[in-house]
Amino acid sequence: MIWEELQGELDALQRDGLKRTRRTLELPCGPQAQVDGQPLISFCSNDYLGLANDPALVDAACAGARVWGVGSGASHLVSGHLGAHAALEEKLAEFTGFARALLFSTGYLANLGIVPALVGRNDAVFADRLNHASLIDAVQLSRADSQRYPHADLATLERLLATSTARRKLILTDAVFSMDGDLAPLPGLLALAERFDAWLVVDDAHGFGVLGRQGRGSLAHFNLPAAERLVYMGTLGKAAGAAGAFVAGSATVIEWLQQRARSYIFTTASSPIIACALASSLDLIAAGDARRQHLWQLVAQLRDGLADTRWRLLPSPTAIQPVIIGDNHDTLRIAGALYARGLWVPAIRPPTVPKGTARLRVSLTAAHSEAQLARLVDALRELA
Repeated sequence: MIWEELQGELDALQRDGLKRTRRTLELPCGPQAQVDGQPLISFCSNDYLGLANDPALVDAACAGARVWGVGSGASHLVSGHLGAHAALEEKLAEFTGFARALLFSTGYLANLGIVPALVGRNDAVFADRLNHASLIDAVQLSRADSQRYPHADLATLERLLATSTARRKLILTDAVFSMDGDLAPLPGLLALAERFDAWLVVDDAHGFGVLGRQGRGSLAHFNLPAAERLVYMGTLGKAAGAAGAFVAGSATVIEWLQQRARSYIFTTASSPIIACALASSLDLIAAGDARRQHLWQLVAQLRDGLADTRWRLLPSPTAIQPVIIGDNHDTLRIAGALYARGLWVPAIRPPTVPKGTARLRVSLTAAHSEAQLARLVDALRELA
């Protein structure tokens, strides 16, 4: 029976330490969590600036609901593009320095829209091996030739580009890699894109709002200009504290995506409430240097606190601080021991990360206190 096959595969996931567990939170997003009545300090969230439950965003959402209602009612190109969406797109373009921006309902949908709209058969995509699943799926949807280069390996990428006879070329990368926390070599990637006349599509899901001057993202971190061949995607459910995503680029590229990105054309526009909250969020991000400074202090506190232990941290300069353990079951055991101490740190296992590199993914936010982080450091030292 086909359902018996599924159950057998579920049993195999459990046996291999790969089955995922969903928990229901009983408090709003923040460092203080509660699950089944148990109080926890959460190190799971991508709410890097602590804006998800900020009163300013809540007030903006409530005010937006009174003006615009709750739903958009249709896709953007039918009748769902409301004034709140238009205002947010203009604000995002100005914030990132690009000519135009286009809203998407999620980062996953944005990536699924960008790549197939820019390349197809007889074209080639050159993608970092550690790219997010949404970028991998986007390449498959595009039907372009897929060339994957070793993580951040500019020399190999250069050779692949030099030998390619594709009609169009597209370099595809995360800016901050979500499971390692390191940065892509964006200046080198842009130089190669210029040299070989290729698009450079950058997914800055984990850099937008956190890195660069006033949190303007990874391009700003590297002082890169808003070049014509650059297509920049940022998510709005992480550091921005709400939901959704945007793509920024030249006026021509954004107009083309508006006409051809299927995940934009054929989905209902997001709630105007979200757009109103995000307009407020951009103001807080721009004025958020103190939040970001506190976040970097927490990163240093964690790394210094575990420096003389057996725990191996990857060289991450971002809010994502992975602790490599290796074995799936060992990782689950350590995560369980922390959970029993009231500390919630997710255990990340294959296929999200390569086999043999299971890890604890510590996500730090500006809403964490030094005392909360000290509890995690002390627990990890004890478990070491």
